Amino acid sequence: MTGETITTDKAPAAIGPYAQAIKANGLLFCSGQIALDPATGELVTGDVAVQTERVMANIAAVLAAAGTGFPQVVKTTIFLADMSDFGAVNEIYGRCFTDHKPARSTVAVRGLPRGALVEIEVVALT
Repeated sequence: MTGETITTDKAPAAIGPYAQAIKANGLLFCSGQIALDPATGELVTGDVAVQTERVMANIAAVLAAAGTGFPQVVKTTIFLADMSDFGAVNEIYGRCFTDHKPARSTVAVRGLPRGALVEIEVVALT
């Protein structure tokens, strides 16, 4: 089974050979989102807080396109270009997960696509 490809123009188009998300066996696997503006395809300007706001909006759009949302997210992975940005990212991320807290990993990386400061991927129930 290959799953159903999920796409929406309310989130940035894939910038490589991958899908925004794949729905399979009751789960939604969302590709990592960086702070690309869906209208322009360009990285938003601003600090990690500005970028995280855009990332979470992009994730919300992909989840909505699949008929699900943040309360159904079961696992997230956060990739940070600088671990000292953890507090700012965590504060914004936490606004999307108030009562429900998914499992999560946070990883410091050497670099992210387009020079982004943060990338987040999620797995959700559908």
